Amino acid sequence: MKISKHNAEHYTWGSQCDGWHLVNQQELSVIHERMPSQTSEVRHYHQQSRQFFFVLSGNPTLEVDGERFTLTPQEGIEVPPHIPHQMFNESRNDVEFLVISQPTSKGDRILAE
Repeated sequence: MKISKHNAEHYTWGSQCDGWHLVNQQELSVIHERMPSQTSEVRHYHQQSRQFFFVLSGNPTLEVDGERFTLTPQEGIEVPPHIPHQMFNESRNDVEFLVISQPTSKGDRILAE
């Protein structure tokens, strides 16, 4: 079956952000996310999940272990387990990106200071 954000399971998070589960399995998660202007995720890490963030549109900033990276479309960053990270959209436009997690990050998020 073909899947897209138009027919995938949808959820909201944070302050007006959207997520669509493109793959929702224990061993692999692929989520298409949208962050409006001036929104952010909380800083956190995962004990087991390795994640890859891949930008589809916009220019988000991803803070990884204290270092900030501004990303452009078609760029991504891998975040290993135990590394604190936080996504920001400090731009004027929406940002859309994929979050690929192996295994799933569901139930594996620890808030970081």
